[in-house]
Amino acid sequence: MIITGIESIPLRIPFKPGTRTASSAWGDGNLPAADSLLVKVTTDHGLVGWGEAFGFRAVASAKLAVDQLIAPLCLGQDARRTEPLMLDIQKKLHVFGRGGALAFALSAVDIALWDLAGKAGSAPLSRLLGGGAEELDCYASLVRYSDPALVSAAVRQAIDAGFRALKLHEIELPAIRAAREEAGADIELMLDVNCPWTLHEARQKAEEFKTIDLKWLEEPVWPPENFDGLAAVRASGIPTAAGENVYTLMDFERLLAAKAVDFVQPSPAKMGGLSELRKIFPLAAVHNIPVMLHSFYDGPGLLAAIHATAALGTPDSMIEWRWFDLEATIYGDALRTKEGRIAVPQGPGLGLDPDPDVIKAYRWK
Repeated sequence: MIITGIESIPLRIPFKPGTRTASSAWGDGNLPAADSLLVKVTTDHGLVGWGEAFGFRAVASAKLAVDQLIAPLCLGQDARRTEPLMLDIQKKLHVFGRGGALAFALSAVDIALWDLAGKAGSAPLSRLLGGGAEELDCYASLVRYSDPALVSAAVRQAIDAGFRALKLHEIELPAIRAAREEAGADIELMLDVNCPWTLHEARQKAEEFKTIDLKWLEEPVWPPENFDGLAAVRASGIPTAAGENVYTLMDFERLLAAKAVDFVQPSPAKMGGLSELRKIFPLAAVHNIPVMLHSFYDGPGLLAAIHATAALGTPDSMIEWRWFDLEATIYGDALRTKEGRIAVPQGPGLGLDPDPDVIKAYRWK
């Protein structure tokens, strides 16, 4: 089964008209649309695999990496040799970096090859990875609203939709308190602050947050590779989580060896796809740390997270469900949560292909 084509497809899907103003999870201003990058891999057998790179402002860079660096190394290769091929490409391209947009692009191609493997074997990816659950709990991952009233409204909407766990991206205490007051004591709250503080600042904030009863505090320390600093925050008595900005198996080992986290969060659309991602589960098990995958996207990367969690996760593993109100989604009505849970697609490969009408309507550049 030879790779005959690789196409990178950027999408820009706006929020629905009238949606409350929100910032991205990183608080970098108004977020008018969600940008994503799909990758379509075709073979001489007529099979098509789909992947996704982490998007937003990295779409153009990841597309360039796919088109100019990765695709030329893949064309003509055997699609069934996913892991050896991806390792060979990593070695050839390592001089350009081991993270960032290049890693996002590698992730998309790798996920597409795994999708092809499942389709060639007429089996869902979760079965290729070892079997597992048919349904998973989700938590709603909200954008940053800053205004306590908007936070309360978003929290109420997510709870009314059936979610029993929510993740905030707020950084100010009034907004976080508003979320807890709206949610009540029975809803789990997580807080992702995206690496804003020095160790001293993070410790001070952690003391303030102890009254909020957080399931975890995510990435409180700058820079994200300061694993010892993250361990110090954890030692102050608040559960911590990190991993979406960790790219290699060796760095995940360093993160876990530093006893820096209570939950580890590799990202299938950022760290190299399923070939790298699946190595983290046994590593985390050795350290007795649960894996909670980062999946702040809604395309093949999300499906990869669902299948990997179903096959390799623990009973309390949850899927991060991006709580956006967009004009359309990549899979339309074929992928929806129900009462805060998601069914694992049982079709071959990822189980679903992107909606061609959505691609036609929202493709850009």
